[in-house]
Amino acid sequence: MESITGGNTPKYQELTEQLRLQIVSGEIAPGQKLPSENTLSAQYQVSRQTVRKALAILQNEGYIYAEHGRGTFCSEMMRHAHPSKNIAVVTTYLSDYIFPRVIQGIDDVLTGAGYSIVLKNTKNSRTREAECLQEILSKDIDGVIIEPSKSQIFCRHMNLYEQLEKSHIPYVFIQGCFPQMKDKPHVLLDDFQGGYMITKYLTDHGHKNIVGVFKADDMQGQNRHKGYVRALQEAEILYDPDKVVWFHTEDRKIHPYEAIREMAGKTLRGRMDAVVCYNDQTAQLVIRALQEEGLRIPEDVSVTGYDNSSLANQQGLRLTTIDHPQEKLGAMAAELLLSMIQNGEKEEGESVLIQPMLIEGNSCMEYR
Repeated sequence: MESITGGNTPKYQELTEQLRLQIVSGEIAPGQKLPSENTLSAQYQVSRQTVRKALAILQNEGYIYAEHGRGTFCSEMMRHAHPSKNIAVVTTYLSDYIFPRVIQGIDDVLTGAGYSIVLKNTKNSRTREAECLQEILSKDIDGVIIEPSKSQIFCRHMNLYEQLEKSHIPYVFIQGCFPQMKDKPHVLLDDFQGGYMITKYLTDHGHKNIVGVFKADDMQGQNRHKGYVRALQEAEILYDPDKVVWFHTEDRKIHPYEAIREMAGKTLRGRMDAVVCYNDQTAQLVIRALQEEGLRIPEDVSVTGYDNSSLANQQGLRLTTIDHPQEKLGAMAAELLLSMIQNGEKEEGESVLIQPMLIEGNSCMEYR
């Protein structure tokens, strides 16, 4: 039978320390039910009042939690008390044309540091993102790299990110971050500058009737649109909302195509000399819509992309686009996360903004 000696240290403090050591060492496992007050009182030869005082301290520190009518349990946050060497990487689309290279950059850094990657895919669904975070909180994970789903929309599961912080699981956002979480660590491409550069390229080449096609529900789309607006203003071209197509995750494969075909066939026939596209995928839909309306690229309409992906070069047409350093972005996110793990702190406000670079192709022409 164990006992508390008393000595110069209060008995409740000695009991608190003994139970804390058992929890931290894993002798009492996460989710495991602790012995009853009566059992602990008899085991350590102390009063029930001493036991209650010790349990209250441990509960306040987050080591244990009580469930009415069921008892006291070891906190799930203790799953993360010991390094697992596992990092969760949560992306919107695992098979998307951007992410294989982003993940490659992450993997190169993490594997070199002795970590393994646990891949999660949200399909850009807020519900699935919440499910992924709940699963991460229940497993042995040392850190998270996450591309938020629909990052332009207010996050309604902030409590899960707060639980990550309470469980001392650092996280880094890539590609975007939620409006109310801009102070959290992130690695982003400067999409405002990218949108500005690609639009300015067109205005410098004489284009005045520039249609924009942007994604409404993520931070990248909003920032690229802001850059587009700034370049038009500098060129003293009046911003026309009727020349901007907004699409969402759910209609991304059809709405840009249908909207541009409508513009090319009716509403803007003969009054559209260029299209700035959200990314290279969108540019492919736009090009198909224009060609089906009998327009030539770039002789009739110039088209730009964004990302400099494999889709930027097809059938002899090389998109003028913005380079997206996917592997570099992934590597930088992994390095930032490792720094946070090693330093044992969140590094609030730590962020990396990668400067874009324009890649000139043959999808645009001088328009005078």
